[in-house]
Amino acid sequence: MRNPLSQKVVDIQPSGIRKFFDIVTEMKDAISLGVGEPDFDTPWHIREEGIYSLEKGRTFYTSNSGLKELKIEISNYLHRRFDLQYDYSREVLVTVGGSEAIDLALRAMVEDGDEVLIPKPCYVSYEPCAILAGGHPVSIDLKEENEFKLTRDELLSAITDKTKILILAFPNNPTGAIMDYDDLKDIVDVIKDKDLYVISDEIYAELTYGKNHVSIASFPGMRERTIVINGFSKAYAMTGWRLGFATGPENIIYQMTKIHQFAIMCAPTTSQYAAIEALKNGDSDVEMMRDAYDKRRKYLVHAFRKMGLPCFEPYGAFYVFPSIKKLNMTSDEFATKLLMEEKVAVVPGTAFGECGEGFLRISYAYSIENLKDALERIDKFVGRHLGGN
Repeated sequence: MRNPLSQKVVDIQPSGIRKFFDIVTEMKDAISLGVGEPDFDTPWHIREEGIYSLEKGRTFYTSNSGLKELKIEISNYLHRRFDLQYDYSREVLVTVGGSEAIDLALRAMVEDGDEVLIPKPCYVSYEPCAILAGGHPVSIDLKEENEFKLTRDELLSAITDKTKILILAFPNNPTGAIMDYDDLKDIVDVIKDKDLYVISDEIYAELTYGKNHVSIASFPGMRERTIVINGFSKAYAMTGWRLGFATGPENIIYQMTKIHQFAIMCAPTTSQYAAIEALKNGDSDVEMMRDAYDKRRKYLVHAFRKMGLPCFEPYGAFYVFPSIKKLNMTSDEFATKLLMEEKVAVVPGTAFGECGEGFLRISYAYSIENLKDALERIDKFVGRHLGGN
């Protein structure tokens, strides 16, 4: 019998984020700080709109690209918040979460052998999606001394005559790093000069602290070479609703929609009606959640520094990325021992790329009570092992 499996798929490793959480579910009194999911309920007025859509019998397919009213609200939102203008009828696609949008963009744009630049540490799906699209992923290792931002020199050194796409993911998961106007300005000329396209994953755009998010698509000459990806999971606590969107040049969005049409048909109808309400009336909900995350962010950074672990201060998303290098353990060893000894689950930095060695990703999308309990356990663990070095 011939091998039924694609070797390309077999060679892709499972997500490193999930490794410890099968154990956690079976472990009494364990605390998980690993999942990037808001601990808030979806705001009631958004849930109510989803319920109302079901009561009205709106259980039909929508158009492949999404409900017209939702696409109009997405266009209005991007213009209002980030100074981006898109034609809702030709340049907006509603997807099943931001993850589907990433996959669609790569499949629509990558030819076999094209190089896709992926700054790391980063979200786990970029590299496998690039491989599945036939591309060749090229890692750019970001550095703590640069606040985990992509620099002009790092970008230039990675570009070859085969490079086609740069994946830009800021605010960043797992580091919490952001790139502000000046940071982006430094790389825009390189992107245009080398004729690259950008997939800009901006799913955490609403979760920045101290500085407003700037989209690279807002720079002159970048709109026509950028696919902006965003969604509702993080900002509106709508992870399970599975709704995202992509905006960009008509010719690219058209091809992405074609793949979406054959593979998915359309995003969930109930979720789309709820998302209309989120965009129309959800600004105050986002502000409330962002303020809560900001308090947790400051608390965690202070706590890790107090226990002797250097911790870069994140200004976006809801993660901290403390260094554990002084404990002379690998990230995987630290996470495994912490789980076994103190029943706290965290994610090794290497789950997001080899350059994440020596770091941990800690999510603060949890209640302050859970965070305090977990940090007390981590402090005991660190004190015990630092004392033994």
